[in-house]
Amino acid sequence: MSSRNDRFECRWRGSRILLTAYLGCLSLALVSTFLLAVPAWAKALGVALCLLHGARYLRRSILLDAPDALTALRRDSGGWQLWSQRHGWQPVQLRPDSVALPFLVLLRYRPATGHWLERRWVRSVCIAADGMAPDDHRRLRLRLKFSRQRWAAPE
Repeated sequence: MSSRNDRFECRWRGSRILLTAYLGCLSLALVSTFLLAVPAWAKALGVALCLLHGARYLRRSILLDAPDALTALRRDSGGWQLWSQRHGWQPVQLRPDSVALPFLVLLRYRPATGHWLERRWVRSVCIAADGMAPDDHRRLRLRLKFSRQRWAAPE
């Protein structure tokens, strides 16, 4: 008989695999910007946008050392919640297009609190296998695939 215990919690850290992939893609974007046959102002704009993206997302989404970086997920009687150092536990609604693969979990969610405009947009958290212990990563994948009411809105 299956257990009705709906409590679950996991934490993750920055991933070297994600860092390597991100820096590789950013490098390719910068190199391709220089190789384009466009005016110098367009190249400068492309480089500036690449560097701006790196400055905004590297610490928060890849290294996970910014105060608003999401580093934990839990499920309890109130629903799913994500943790950040700045905001604490925040209720979220997981989306059906979340992906759980053996090497990567792409967690898609919609915030349940905040301004109506913030609640409108779907956001993502990418959790690589090297960001967690192997057993914890497997438990997270199984919970996302087989949990009852995993797409339900928070109560």
